[in-house]
Amino acid sequence: MKRKKKYKYAVINKKKYYLYTIKWYDITGDSSHKDTDEMDKLPICKMVTQAYIYKKNKKFLTTFCSYDESDEVFSDTNIFPTGCIISMEKILN
Repeated sequence: MKRKKKYKYAVINKKKYYLYTIKWYDITGDSSHKDTDEMDKLPICKMVTQAYIYKKNKKFLTTFCSYDESDEVFSDTNIFPTGCIISMEKILN
């Protein structure tokens, strides 16, 4: 018999927010001069964030990392364009 997976979450104002590992692309900025070979080799940053999902729609993913246990207050927040997200995976207990 398979056991149901249990994922990490926070309960805030009677609502569950699940913890995820989010992999996403970020820009790489550099203001120096470059020739065509250097331009063709410009890297992109592949970032990893662990955060609670506040909400998600077709255009944006909103996250938070910190919260007040006694009030509905969030900190360490981010809004990602969904086109930048490579993958999302819920974190198990």
